[in-house]
Amino acid sequence: MADLCFFLPIFSSFIFLLLCNGVSSDYLLGINYGTVADNLPPPSQVAAFIRDHTTLNKIKIFDANPEIIRAFADTGVWVTVTVPNGDIWSVSKPTAAQWWVEQNVVPFYPRTRIDRICIGNEVMATGDKNLIAHLVPAMRAIHEALLAAGINDIQVSTPHSLGILSRSEPPSSGLFRRVYDRVIFAPMLEFHRETKSPFMICPYPFFGFNDETLDYALFKPNNGVYDEATGMNYTNMFDAQLDAVYSAMKALGYADVDIVVAETGWPSAGDPNQLGVSLENAISYNVNLVKHVNSGVGTPLMPNRTFETYVFALFNEDLKPSTSERNFGLFRPDFSPVYDVGILRNTQASSPPAMAPEVSKKWCVPTTDASDAALQSNIDFVCSSGIDCQPIKDGGPCYEPNTIRAHASYAMNAYYQANGGKDLDCSFINTGVVTNYDPSYEECRYDA
Repeated sequence: MADLCFFLPIFSSFIFLLLCNGVSSDYLLGINYGTVADNLPPPSQVAAFIRDHTTLNKIKIFDANPEIIRAFADTGVWVTVTVPNGDIWSVSKPTAAQWWVEQNVVPFYPRTRIDRICIGNEVMATGDKNLIAHLVPAMRAIHEALLAAGINDIQVSTPHSLGILSRSEPPSSGLFRRVYDRVIFAPMLEFHRETKSPFMICPYPFFGFNDETLDYALFKPNNGVYDEATGMNYTNMFDAQLDAVYSAMKALGYADVDIVVAETGWPSAGDPNQLGVSLENAISYNVNLVKHVNSGVGTPLMPNRTFETYVFALFNEDLKPSTSERNFGLFRPDFSPVYDVGILRNTQASSPPAMAPEVSKKWCVPTTDASDAALQSNIDFVCSSGIDCQPIKDGGPCYEPNTIRAHASYAMNAYYQANGGKDLDCSFINTGVVTNYDPSYEECRYDA
């Protein structure tokens, strides 16, 4: 996929423009689906939303949550799952790796299109030498476990922060940290070459800019940064960060290994007076990022290449530790867009963000801050009032996902509709809210 846009001009410049500037986002742009929050919708609704309302067809999750993996079955969305950092030592042993694959991949594959397994997340940044020492063995063990299970089309990799570099400026001088370059990265890159899997990195210009380089970080017009060694001028920090990693790989003899951008993004809100944090800047970075990675232009050291890229993140996550970390999401938990980077179906990237709801229809769903105890009370009340709750009973079309929030959502809407759709009947002591977004999913249909 990384070379597709290089060859297309040979056949037709029109097709090149079509795929490399438009439709290709379906194939190259993914989203990180983080869950550090207590107000997110059920995974089944998230899967339906991504499938039906966005052009995304790739997600990456930070664990192997079975409810999420199951929700994406038969959606056509590719899923990257993760072995948590705490499990790396264990899965570096063949028996444990086989058990992990049997528990977290085999029950869902191929109905869920799992295409990659990440072994940990930014492991090198932890500084845990024992964890780091077991990283490459764990990658090999999981790969072998997949083959033993008869699965040969799931890649194995691990995402890295840019802290893996000892030098990054100018980009052509990029080098991995000493000792780790030979002991960790050389064998890791050899594994990637052998298995045709990508080296995954997390470039964040947001964490590297200052007041003089903000426009450079945001893809806005600027004078650029000149690399005297190559004679190349960099007009954005994202390219410079990718090329610094590429230079480090090339120095070890692995320039042929593909690069995937596992995470990148920009927060839309932060603490008062926090430099560079605003809705306008988040839009500038992510909208220009999407255009850039799909343009086929590549970087100065990697021309004519496209990069599979995962934006961070799908939702604002309210349990993250700082204001800016809680506001990297493209969407709020009710699926309303914080802003649109051009991934919503039937909308224009330049149009104001909107879900284009069916204004004639309304549904009742739980508020994002409603507690499980309150929602269970709502279920008990509705189901004892004569409303048919069979759909959320075991075997019913709305039983899965088997969570209090999902069941309450169906029950509260059923009560609301049965009583004429009056706002008062969606109050539920301030735990219900009326929405124009249809919460139906798969075979679970909500009346309206």
